[in-house]
Amino acid sequence: MAKQFEDNFNRKFYYLRLSITDVCNFKCTYCLPDGYRPENGKRESFLELDEIKRTVSAFARCGTSKVRITGGEPSLRKDFTEIIRTVASQPGITKVATTTNGYRMEKHVAEWREAGLTDINVSVDSLNPNMFYQITGENKFADVMAGIDKAIEVGFKQVKVNTVLLKDLNSTELPLFLKWIQTRPIQLRFIELMQTGEMNDLFKNHHQSGVSIRNHLIANNWILKPRGESDGPAQVFTHPDYMGEIGLIMPYEKDFCQSCNRLRVSAKGKLHMCLFGDYGVDLRELLQEDTQQDELIQRIQTQLDNKAEGHFLHDGHAGMTPHLASIGG
Repeated sequence: MAKQFEDNFNRKFYYLRLSITDVCNFKCTYCLPDGYRPENGKRESFLELDEIKRTVSAFARCGTSKVRITGGEPSLRKDFTEIIRTVASQPGITKVATTTNGYRMEKHVAEWREAGLTDINVSVDSLNPNMFYQITGENKFADVMAGIDKAIEVGFKQVKVNTVLLKDLNSTELPLFLKWIQTRPIQLRFIELMQTGEMNDLFKNHHQSGVSIRNHLIANNWILKPRGESDGPAQVFTHPDYMGEIGLIMPYEKDFCQSCNRLRVSAKGKLHMCLFGDYGVDLRELLQEDTQQDELIQRIQTQLDNKAEGHFLHDGHAGMTPHLASIGG
């Protein structure tokens, strides 16, 4: 194995978030309210299977053990199952996760698991079908719920559910969510809305801190779990009376970046040190031949030497995230 990826703040990187498409079929108010539109109206050129394999291989050689396959909506790729199989087959990769809107899960989640998917996150912003439609722009609530049940049925020990916290929309649903996870192996993760470039009014009207939920949990005997080396940024709470768990992702909290263990590669092959960074470094030219692996690793490590200590969200600076509002891991 090559040297572990590490930055100048002694943070080690065990976790790669790999986007395979920018396309999404939902129109979530906090992300793509007008739906997906390709740049300049042209068909996008996303990473191909061989390029994905070389990306993951390089990261695995340098200590990465977890890969999350993201989008857009990753299951829109016709070769999604094959991508899972390719990622899972790389030596050193022990966790293969995905984040999905769940609309194709009921039909395909069994084959994803067979291909090597070990962890799954599903976006569900409301347990009220009407509110779900209002937030996502799609009347797919029943399909998504059936997909979650199917994932549990085919053997996933836990399904993580990402919920973007929206004041005056879904913020009153905590009792409903708690009842839902009491008898289900679900880690429900509330994600704070972030002030991204084009969503200032939405943020002003609907931002709610996760602190109020954390205070409620602590007052009701929920206990904070220790964090694993390849875990995402959530603070996870458990309760002896609940099968499910609660996770809180609060990027405005002090020291949020201190435990950063993640790097990101976009669907077009750009390396991003931070979701909130200003620029990406092109890796794609070094993903064309197996013989380029050493040069690829060197380019990634060189960029790590420039990784900042933290993001600049507190200054209203969202970097590369004009549309994104969640960082679920």
